[in-house]
Amino acid sequence: MHRAGPTLRRLAKYGIVLGGGTCILAWASMQDSEMPNVSATAFEDQMKYAWSPLPTRQNMIDSLKKDEFDVLVIGGGATGCGVALDAVSRGLKTGLVEKFDFSAGTSSRSTKLIHGGVRYLQKAVFNLDIEQYRMVKEALSERANLIQIAPHLAYPFPIMLPIYKFWQVPYFWAGIKTYDVIAGKQLLKPSYYLSKRKALELFPMLKKEKLVGALVYYDGQHDDARMNIAIAISAARMGGTMTNYTEVVKLHKTKDASGKEVVCGARVKDRQTGEEFDVKAKCVINATGPYTDNIRLMDNAEERKICQPSQGVHIVLPDYYSPEKMGLLDPSTSDGRVIFFLPWQKHTLAGTTDSSCDLTDYPTPSEKEIQFILNEVKNYLHPDVEVRRGDVLSAWCGIRPLVSDPNKKDTQSVARNHIIEVAADNLITIAGGKWTTYRHMAEETVDKAVEVCGLKPPKPCQTKGLLLDGAHGWTPTLFIRLVQDFGLESEVAQHLANTYGDKAFKIAKMSSLTGKRWPIIGKRLHDDFPYLEAEVRYAVREYACTAIDIIARRTRLAFCNANAADEALPRVIEIMAEELKWNKSRQQEELTSARAFLRREMGLGLGSGTSNIPINFTKDEINMYVKRFKSLDRDNKGYISVNDLRRYFKQTGERVTEDQLHDILSEVDLNRNAQVDLGEFLQLMSALKSGAVANSRFAMAAELSAEKIPVDRSGGGV
Repeated sequence: MHRAGPTLRRLAKYGIVLGGGTCILAWASMQDSEMPNVSATAFEDQMKYAWSPLPTRQNMIDSLKKDEFDVLVIGGGATGCGVALDAVSRGLKTGLVEKFDFSAGTSSRSTKLIHGGVRYLQKAVFNLDIEQYRMVKEALSERANLIQIAPHLAYPFPIMLPIYKFWQVPYFWAGIKTYDVIAGKQLLKPSYYLSKRKALELFPMLKKEKLVGALVYYDGQHDDARMNIAIAISAARMGGTMTNYTEVVKLHKTKDASGKEVVCGARVKDRQTGEEFDVKAKCVINATGPYTDNIRLMDNAEERKICQPSQGVHIVLPDYYSPEKMGLLDPSTSDGRVIFFLPWQKHTLAGTTDSSCDLTDYPTPSEKEIQFILNEVKNYLHPDVEVRRGDVLSAWCGIRPLVSDPNKKDTQSVARNHIIEVAADNLITIAGGKWTTYRHMAEETVDKAVEVCGLKPPKPCQTKGLLLDGAHGWTPTLFIRLVQDFGLESEVAQHLANTYGDKAFKIAKMSSLTGKRWPIIGKRLHDDFPYLEAEVRYAVREYACTAIDIIARRTRLAFCNANAADEALPRVIEIMAEELKWNKSRQQEELTSARAFLRREMGLGLGSGTSNIPINFTKDEINMYVKRFKSLDRDNKGYISVNDLRRYFKQTGERVTEDQLHDILSEVDLNRNAQVDLGEFLQLMSALKSGAVANSRFAMAAELSAEKIPVDRSGGGV
């Protein structure tokens, strides 16, 4: 163990001892050179709040009712929480209200990249657009800062740009190197060129025909929802009043000393209780993303709209579609859009589409957009990799709050930069922007608030280098302490450390005994994912109010696998009921609401392609399909189960994992009861005949079973 340096001594000064001293031990083994670039004085200032207890949500609501705020922020996404953190860290009395949960909208539905914008750099160079150039440079600086202040959540990530034409090599090389040069001292890692052979070694599922080589450059990757929540929790620990499920229903105005009408607060509704009350504030900031114009029009119905919503769909595929630590960029799809293909949370994330849309509380992915992404993915993968619709584990949609330009029509020409608008009554609106630049946007917004509303913060902006919740005691090897001190599985320990940082010890302490020899503690919510039951209890303390909050944002279960989220829901609700004293009626409401969310917003059941196809067979065809059905239903139960499929594949010698078995069953299990009856089977056959479904492993198994395996009515299960 290294001798304790100034980092450890500073930690010890504040008594940071967790998990039987494990946090101190972890830091003692860490070189001071590994610390983020934070001065000793700044670090000590941050430690004053890093471990302060979180107020309850009711404490927050009470504060909204009785306190007068310097700043009231509307919107709990990345921008709104960023503004709140900037304001409270300057010493301003700060409140924030969010209609749904923190990061419930756009901020949890991004491509999970912290990037400068290669696409915008191209426009900056070829169009000599200085605004785009400045945006890229600013984003690259913010990219480095975000990785520094939340090293447990964000990290440098390599992205491959495959090249299939020789003339593109110098063209793309020059562009990527320019990207490096603009980053300057904030460069994460230098880009490099790969030969065809090396490219295929790193990305073996890549299509090799006509491949010339590849370029690899670095951007950042993160868990967007957890990053957003970390910003909100950081603001709360510093004294900010951060409330989710609190909706603004009206803006209040008064006359200032000069007789000018100014915004002075809002009427808000606690959506958990239905109670309405007034909040007083010297300055109100509208940071509502896609809802920007809703608040602006609430303030003044004559305002011209400035926000143009744009819809982006992502899909999640199994991990075998991509290498574990290498992404892929398709710079020019069939319709000119850019698509990323990235490993994330031990799955593969592909997207995004980009199309104008109407504003909605429930953005829904369409089958057309899912098929577009699948077709583009297919163009870049080796023919051996069969890109199947049934491999889509989750599909979701986010609405980007683009700032519209009346002189341009298509969303591709709408820049992702931001604007700050000050209304005649001093309502301040921050609109546009992107995840990477949230901190800089917040800084400029609070600067404007100080100027316009006459605020007097004790300190200037503090957020450059301000460590977010969980970062203060995190080290790359912290997960080992969790394994050794608590008896957690390594996969679970890594998940906890890389999600909660130094707060992972709190979840470990809350975890239940498994009753097994190993792991000692850590009951999982779902066998296939590292999320623990204890995380549900911890999330309630971090203001999770609904089951959707848990499956979508406090864990990423719904985003990774909608079916798995559905399977985990009953236990999630059971735990939340214990914590929040829900009665049976509320529990049923939560189950219904969460399942509607999975179907509508996470793609559960979307694209089965069979339910609306009429069954139109001849008598001979019906007899043939009944024979196929019975060849799998060998016990004459009247339905086909996962056990029947397992038995079939065992007899044929084909290796199929449990996940694949459930996927094969789910492609035709229309009513989601884990059984396929004859009607569902005929529905699938009809869809195949009509061309609505291109292929089906389930149908193929039935056909081969009927041909090769005699129907035996004598046996039981496997």
